[in-house]
Amino acid sequence: MAAQRELHDFFFKEAKRKGYRSRAAYKLSEIDDKKNILSKGDFVLDLGAAPGSWLQVVSERIGEHGKVIGVDLKEIEEGLPYNVTTRQEDVLLLTPKDFDGKLFDVVLSDMAPSTTGTKTVDHHGSVHLCHSALDLSATLLKPGGNLVMKVLEGEAYPELLKRCANSFDTARGYKPKASRAISTEIFIVCLNRNEDMPKPLTAAPPPPTSGWGTET
Repeated sequence: MAAQRELHDFFFKEAKRKGYRSRAAYKLSEIDDKKNILSKGDFVLDLGAAPGSWLQVVSERIGEHGKVIGVDLKEIEEGLPYNVTTRQEDVLLLTPKDFDGKLFDVVLSDMAPSTTGTKTVDHHGSVHLCHSALDLSATLLKPGGNLVMKVLEGEAYPELLKRCANSFDTARGYKPKASRAISTEIFIVCLNRNEDMPKPLTAAPPPPTSGWGTET
């Protein structure tokens, strides 16, 4: 436990030293280093983007010809790089019309449910958000595009992973070093969206709580 606290403190301090808005920046950085999610010039959508550390990482990695749009229920503070645009709204209501019909190369989701402290309830809330991110990807993500989304592991995780595998060439769970060892969070990395990705679910499981949280 002491070693894990030390590792947590390391990423917290490094984020502060390098000007990232949270240590979650290191989660995405490691995922991209290992899985090659992002490329120069990409058009990226970040769901649940507040406070903005993933936006900072994406901005660095897509370069001056790329663009990333961050959406969150909470206001995202100003001061982000020039190739970042933010919107304060419910991501679950987004449609292609919101982006003039332009599709994204990458969709990211660090969304989490407003936690209740009950593991099972929080797990199902998290899975619901992931199904919603998959639904959005069916209409907003280019064929061949990539999706990364956070989920809290539990009984519904295998079925979620199966749906991901049916929609992408590969779908695997990955836990970055910056994630707390005691946390059930894991990131599903989905590569190369299928041309015939199944349409959105007609009745996704309802979330057990209202609202959703942001990155940590």
